[in-house]
Amino acid sequence: MRAIVMREFGGPDVLRLEDVPEPAPRTGHALVEVSLAGINYADVHVRGDSYLAPVELPYIPGNEVVGTVDGGRRVVGLCRGGGYAERTLLHRRVTWDVPDAVSDEQAVALALQGNSAWHLLFTSLRITKGETVVVPAAAGGVGSLAVQLAARAGARVIGLAGTPEKRELARELGAHAVVDSTAEDLTERILDAAGGPVQAALEMTGGATFARTLAAVAPRGRLAVYGFAGGDLASVPTRDLMQRSLTVSGFWLPQLYADRTALPTSMKALFDAVADGSLRTLIGAVHPLGAAARAHHDLAARTPTGKLALDVTR
Repeated sequence: MRAIVMREFGGPDVLRLEDVPEPAPRTGHALVEVSLAGINYADVHVRGDSYLAPVELPYIPGNEVVGTVDGGRRVVGLCRGGGYAERTLLHRRVTWDVPDAVSDEQAVALALQGNSAWHLLFTSLRITKGETVVVPAAAGGVGSLAVQLAARAGARVIGLAGTPEKRELARELGAHAVVDSTAEDLTERILDAAGGPVQAALEMTGGATFARTLAAVAPRGRLAVYGFAGGDLASVPTRDLMQRSLTVSGFWLPQLYADRTALPTSMKALFDAVADGSLRTLIGAVHPLGAAARAHHDLAARTPTGKLALDVTR
């Protein structure tokens, strides 16, 4: 079968199309004929050997797929690598039937990024109606969904994005105010947009952006960290945490894979919202399998809007 294989760590060009053996059967897993494989920042960290869980080379990246099992039943699921391939294995606990009202393109945006957005807001931050929440990369995969989910829950959303076009898109998705995420005076801009300190914030860039976002959080507020896309891990100022009674939590979706209720609950909520039209998935570029390196170049440059995916059938 065809697959994208990494035989070394490095830039996008380490992603090469090869012919490889099919995955060996495993207890509790189903063999999936992959149609779409989602692309995420986690894949960039895997490629650069900075992922939270180390991987052994050679390695097939990809943590979410949409495809068919049992001769045609459409499913979407999460895997720990192996997604950039014509066939992969999905554990039954993190595999869900795709409703007829949800397309493959919509489904692939929900498995990793949709579940992340849902649990960041409602499990980590526990946002409530009337609170103000900061959402970074508000036109991206996780951010675009988090903007909508938070607004639907009655929160006031401050969306961060790096270009005027992405900030306008965040407004269209339900952000009450938008801020240039690249501004050096980011803290002041958030405070001005929110009319004061915010009760909750998401953070996925790291470095200076982490510090500037945390500085805009109100006493007894919460911040949830789910990435370091800027490449720099943040240093948490414990003195500030104590002085303002702040809560800073980390989030990594695989910690929920073994939970029997968390992901089924969020997937049902996400499927229902997409099916009734109250949640919009942003479908970005869909590249042929062999163009994985080009897709990673685009993602590293932060040019895409919405969900990036590989069409494994091409």
